[in-house]
Amino acid sequence: MCGQVDYIGEFMVTEEEIKKVAQAMKIDIHDHKEFVEKVHAMINYFEILDSAGVDDEEIVMQDLPLSKLREDKHIPFEDSLIDKLKNYKGTYVRAPKMM
Repeated sequence: MCGQVDYIGEFMVTEEEIKKVAQAMKIDIHDHKEFVEKVHAMINYFEILDSAGVDDEEIVMQDLPLSKLREDKHIPFEDSLIDKLKNYKGTYVRAPKMM
């Protein structure tokens, strides 16, 4: 059902858009519909947050003088980080799956 359009509020997300994003990110997704539903759930949650009515709330922040902040110091790192990685090939690093 690629290309099916689902509307959530003012937003719409299609399986085709999920497929394009997955391809651009080089993520192998077999069930695009599952991710359309997840994106819709996220958009719905953001709509709930947007409707919470906190625009008039005052954000209280404590002023902190610069003298209270730590001094930035450059600490050189002489080792090669790529040599310390377990899963790499050339300039690519293999990271664990995020699902």
